Amino acid sequence: MAEIVAIKPAAAEGPVVARLDKGVLRLTLNNPPANALSLAVMAALTAELDRAKSDRSVRVIVLAAAGKVFCAGHDLKEMTARRSDADRGKAFFEETFSACAALMQAIVRHPRPVIAEVDGLATAAGAQLVASCDLAIASHEATFCTPGVNIGLFCSTPMVALSRNVSRKQAMEMLLTGETIDAATAKEFGLINRVVPREYLNQIVTKYAQTIAAKSALVVKTGKEAFYAQAEMGLADAYAYTGRVMVDNMLARDAEEGIGAFIGKRKPEWTQD
Repeated sequence: MAEIVAIKPAAAEGPVVARLDKGVLRLTLNNPPANALSLAVMAALTAELDRAKSDRSVRVIVLAAAGKVFCAGHDLKEMTARRSDADRGKAFFEETFSACAALMQAIVRHPRPVIAEVDGLATAAGAQLVASCDLAIASHEATFCTPGVNIGLFCSTPMVALSRNVSRKQAMEMLLTGETIDAATAKEFGLINRVVPREYLNQIVTKYAQTIAAKSALVVKTGKEAFYAQAEMGLADAYAYTGRVMVDNMLARDAEEGIGAFIGKRKPEWTQD
């Protein structure tokens, strides 16, 4: 059995549990039953992502959750309690949404691929969390929704990630109706990559993660950064930018090694992070 070690000496009862095995860092939301994105949870998750940037042993990150709910979005009880503040909670609301935006961007901008392992409900900012990850694999019992419209709070920040992953019509359908969609529909919409039986979810996600972890870390980092950068550009700028990326990539030692290994019919030995 492979040794599994904690990336930090945190107690299992913390809001985010981090475990590293064979280059795959598993970050588990550990605040059931809702796994809500309170300020404390977002801070803990952001801190783990920041720490992983400088850990050369981390090649891929898996974002999972304990319990029956993947993530129920923002902690509405925490936010409602601040309505008694002198400013009716305005400063706290600004802090919450700012922290959430920073977290989602930290996932997109992270040098390592981030895979969402979704089992259970992902709602509002929870669906945003899934959409922000590079890949998402869900159990057949997972469900997704952006139901803010039902409670007088349109899911405006979740729609940033949502609209960058699914078509406009499908994003608006989710945002305007607030209805829950099943995993098969989420895959059809493009919100997730695969739907698998619950009993095999962890095994399949681990296989995906280990497959990616075996690639050149430098190449994966370069490719992920370029993917999101070119997506925000016009066609000509995107080709000019990715052309420069390809030239720099060709000059990297790992590209020379990988191409040489392919031609020589041998397994490459990656040396760059």
